Amino acid sequence: MTQKKIYSQVYSYLSAGSKFVDIRHIVTLAWMVAALLGSQKVNQGEWGSYVQSRAIQEDSNQKRWRRFLGNHRVKIKEIYVPLVLKAISQWKQGRLYLALDSTQLWNKYCFVYLSVIGGGRALPLLWLGLEHKSASVAWEKYAPLLEQAYQYLANFPEVMLLADRGFANHDLLKWLQLTHWHAFYPSTVRYSDSRCPASRLWI
Repeated sequence: MTQKKIYSQVYSYLSAGSKFVDIRHIVTLAWMVAALLGSQKVNQGEWGSYVQSRAIQEDSNQKRWRRFLGNHRVKIKEIYVPLVLKAISQWKQGRLYLALDSTQLWNKYCFVYLSVIGGGRALPLLWLGLEHKSASVAWEKYAPLLEQAYQYLANFPEVMLLADRGFANHDLLKWLQLTHWHAFYPSTVRYSDSRCPASRLWI
């Protein structure tokens, strides 16, 4: 398959659900993905021969990639989320599993991820970065993440949220009851002033 065909296919996927995204951003990202697939390398300096452009200088495309990656006007969520929703659109017949997890970096930052579980892998759906020294995050910090996910997944009849005790709190449990999502905790949590073995806790 030629690079032009790879680009065309990638472009069609990226633009399918991105109605409110600058088309120039879609074009640049499509060429970046096509070059990555064609070269099989993450080094942007190796992508030049896999991109069709009017650039004359050898480093012109690299500057183009850097500008794209540093452009705050690029609507990442509007480009990425429709791809995930399209990929899981056929899963509405069964239960959809989500994983809520956090990762610490340098004891200074905390990233909260909400991922779709399928095929033994976790595919990130939404994420949040915080300047936070602990892996335990307050409900008000990650609640907007779940609210967004609830809107995106409104057509899925049954959703199961998997989370560890760092996210176990009364506010989350109340929210789960309101949304009719289920939850499973693989560690012990405190609920109604009693210790519950979360490996058995099913909401």
